[in-house]
Amino acid sequence: MKKQIRHGLILPALFMGGFLFGQPKENPDIARNERWAIAESMEYALKELQLDKWYPMSMDTVYGGFHASFRYDFKPGNRQDKMIVTQARHTWVNAKAFERYPHIEYFRRGARHGFLFLKQVMWDSAYGGFYTLVTRQGEPILDGRVQKDAYGNAFAIYALAAYYHATADPEALQLVRKAFLWMEEHSHDPVYKGYFQHLQRDGTPVRRTADVPSTSDLGYKDQNSSIHLLEALTELYAVMPEPLVRERLEEMFLLIRDRMVTPKGNLVLFFHPDWTPVSFREKDRETIIKHSNLDHISFGHDVETAFLLLEAAHALGIRNDTITLTIGKRMVDHALKNGWDNKMGGFYDQGYYFKGDSKMTILKKTKNWWSQAEGLNSLLLMNALFPEDEMNYYDKFKQLWDYVSLYLIDHEFGGWFEGGLDEQPELRRSLKGHIWKGTYHTYRALNNCVARLRN
Repeated sequence: MKKQIRHGLILPALFMGGFLFGQPKENPDIARNERWAIAESMEYALKELQLDKWYPMSMDTVYGGFHASFRYDFKPGNRQDKMIVTQARHTWVNAKAFERYPHIEYFRRGARHGFLFLKQVMWDSAYGGFYTLVTRQGEPILDGRVQKDAYGNAFAIYALAAYYHATADPEALQLVRKAFLWMEEHSHDPVYKGYFQHLQRDGTPVRRTADVPSTSDLGYKDQNSSIHLLEALTELYAVMPEPLVRERLEEMFLLIRDRMVTPKGNLVLFFHPDWTPVSFREKDRETIIKHSNLDHISFGHDVETAFLLLEAAHALGIRNDTITLTIGKRMVDHALKNGWDNKMGGFYDQGYYFKGDSKMTILKKTKNWWSQAEGLNSLLLMNALFPEDEMNYYDKFKQLWDYVSLYLIDHEFGGWFEGGLDEQPELRRSLKGHIWKGTYHTYRALNNCVARLRN
């Protein structure tokens, strides 16, 4: 018998980054009952329909690490290459799940299992740093000009720090220190700050040359690796509160908040090494569309980054930080005003401000799973910060949770569809997991929401 998962949630009072997050003025009994009911439904979605489907089933007991590819019904896919991002995220989720459910042994085993694979297989013992991709058997795949990247190494640091936090394993602290210092030596830009994304095997940054196609991101810095470096450094600082870690955390925090976020409230996606934005807005519409992978508005990244900035401010101990609070709200509000489906609910994937147009154009009306997960978390956070705001974050949250329950959560086989079935009904039979789709976004969102509801 399947439980029906309906309706959203609301964040209780808590302290974060110097702000007291209050509760809205409403009937306390009704509000409390609703929150508890929603928490129960989200707990079910988190545990029975997500974690129990993936673990321990996805653990590769032959070659180590985790299987990544699964069909719509959770039967293993044909190809099982292992990417550092996926392996690190599964390790992170198991470490966090072990802390949440300490009585469930396989989360502890899963976290240890993932850690050993990161240490013994994904870490390059010759040159340092983590490989981007290996075969199922653990052989490095070194095709092309890029063998490693800041994005993947950031998630490895993220996972190792979480694993150490959960287990106090000294091996994990040793490895995460090595990984951080490797990034400091090779990926960090001492001149313009931030990190180079694309790296050769020995850690040398890959520079953009004249022969690189205009549609390629090769050699650019970018917001996506930057926000996850911020996230990784936030996690690392909790277990390794050293001056250099704090310096890099603050550096990324200020770069993202003050240089990557536009006055409108959206992130610029790509940058030249000196942080000059990559923009095609002055070009003709055909050229803009051709380069939309480099220059568009990603509503999912915007709502996610609002949360990550506030989380980093809290880790840094910044009090009464009205600048970050204002920018975070602006980012969520911009996404709601321009990228929100007012009829069905949910955040669209891409938009663009064409020159001369008074309104934004939606480039992709699809609604990928991770954007909606991040939206749940950030809308709840904004409602707690601004409970009586005209944006009605709580109502938007409930609408989004209804949307997720109806169009994204698979109540038959478990897991989440890759995109909302209202726009992409064909995704009902798409892969339930692959190297870019696991449990990280959904676990974090549901875990945060349930914890806040039950406070």
